[in-house]
Amino acid sequence: MSLTHSPPPKLTISQNFWRYAIPSIAAMLVTGLYQIVDGIFVGHYVGYQGLAAINMAWPITYLLSGLGLMIGIGGGTLISIARGEKNAQHAQRTLDHAVLLIVTVSVIALVFFALFGETLLTIQGANHTIKAFALQYVQSFGWAAFITIFAGAIPMLIRNDNSPKIATGLLIAGALTNIVLDYIFIGLFQWQLQGAAVATIIAQAVTVTGGIIYFYSSRSPLTMHLTITNIQLSHCWKIMSLGSSVLIMYLYTSFVVALHNYQFIQYGTELTVSAFAIVGYMMTLYYLVAEGIAEGMQPPVSYYYGAKQPQNISKTTYLAIKVTIIAGISWFALLYSFPQTLIGLFNSANTALTSTAVNGIKLHLFAMFLDGLIVLATVYFMSVDKAGKALTISVSNMLIQLPFLYFLPQWLGVNGVWLSMPLSTILLNLFVLPMVWHDLQQRNKVTPSMPPATI
Repeated sequence: MSLTHSPPPKLTISQNFWRYAIPSIAAMLVTGLYQIVDGIFVGHYVGYQGLAAINMAWPITYLLSGLGLMIGIGGGTLISIARGEKNAQHAQRTLDHAVLLIVTVSVIALVFFALFGETLLTIQGANHTIKAFALQYVQSFGWAAFITIFAGAIPMLIRNDNSPKIATGLLIAGALTNIVLDYIFIGLFQWQLQGAAVATIIAQAVTVTGGIIYFYSSRSPLTMHLTITNIQLSHCWKIMSLGSSVLIMYLYTSFVVALHNYQFIQYGTELTVSAFAIVGYMMTLYYLVAEGIAEGMQPPVSYYYGAKQPQNISKTTYLAIKVTIIAGISWFALLYSFPQTLIGLFNSANTALTSTAVNGIKLHLFAMFLDGLIVLATVYFMSVDKAGKALTISVSNMLIQLPFLYFLPQWLGVNGVWLSMPLSTILLNLFVLPMVWHDLQQRNKVTPSMPPATI
C-alpha cells in the first residue's frame, strides 16, 4: 500500500491551502444546507412554532454531528500525519479504528436519545405544542444515530486520504437529495418536522454509501475493513483525544443554543425563540465557512507538522486567519444592509417575527468573525498534535458564556440575551490569539525550516 497515489504537481503554500480550503468550505456549506433547507421549509409550511421547535430539537441532534466530526477529524489528522511520515501501515490502522469508534459511539447515542431526548426538550422550556413538534425530529435522529455519525466522519476521512473533491462531491449529492425530499415530505406530504428529519437521514445515507464505495475502490490506498483483528484501545483514545476539542465545540454550541432558548423563553416569547432560529441560520452560514477554512487548513498543516516544516505551518495559518476575518466582516455587512430580504427566506407573513429577527442580527452577529477565529485556533492546535490546548480553548469557549448569559439579561432584558455571545467571544479572543501567535513563534525557533513539500 502506498500513500503517494496520483501526486499533484508541486504547489505553493497558498495553492496547497486553497486546494483543501475551497472543497472544504464548499463541503461545509453543503452540509449546512441540510439544516438551513429544513428551516426554510419548516418556516413556510409549519410556521413560527415549527421554527421554535426545530431550534429546541437542534441542540440535541447536533451532538450526533459532533461525534462524527470528532472521529473524522481525529482520525483524519492521524492519517495526514502518517502520510507526511510515509507510514502507510499507521494510516490503515487509523481508518480501521475510526470505523470501530463510529459503530460503538452510535450504539451509545441511540440509548442516550431514547432515555433523555424528551427531558432535554423540557429543560429548554418547550411547551406542549412545541415539544410535540420537536419530539418528531429528535426521535427520528435517535433511531438513525449510526447514519448521522457516519455521515459526519466519512468526508473528513476521505479528505485526509488526499481526495477532498470526492468528499465534497458526496456531500453535494446528499444535500441535493435532502432538498428534493424536504419538498416531498414537508411540502407535499405535510409530515412536518418528522418529514424534515427523515429527508435529512436518507440524504446522509447517500453520503455514507458513496464514502464506503470510495474506500473499496482503486482511488483509495486505504481499505475500510468491517472487522479488526488487532484492536488497540490506545489508538481509539488517540483518535478521540485529537478530535475531542471538536466535540467540545459542538457540545458548547448545543449547550449555548439550548441556554439561549431557555433565556429567550424566560425574557421573551416563543416568537423570540423563532427569531433566534432565523438569526442562528444566518450565523450558521458564516460559521460553516469558518469551519471549512479551518478544516481546509488542517490537512496541509498536519502534513507540514509531520514533515517538520514550521515556516510552512506559519504561512498557512496566517493565510487562514486573513480569509476568516475577511469572510466574517463581509457577511455581516451584507446582513446589516439587507436583513429583511434574507429573513424572508424563512418567514414572509409574520411582521413581528421579522422585526425581532432584524434586532437579533444587529445585536448578536456584529462580532461573529471573532467566533471564526476561535474555531480556527482550535483546529490549528489539533493539526499540530496539541489536543490539550485545543480542548482548553473549546472548554473555555463554553464556560465563558455562562456569566454573560446569566447577568446580562438581568440588566438588559431580552437584549442582554442577544448580546451575551458576541461580548464573551471578544473577551476570549484576547487570550486565544496570543496563544496561537506564541506557538507559531516558538515552533519557528525550535525546528529548522525545510523546503516546501508536495501534499
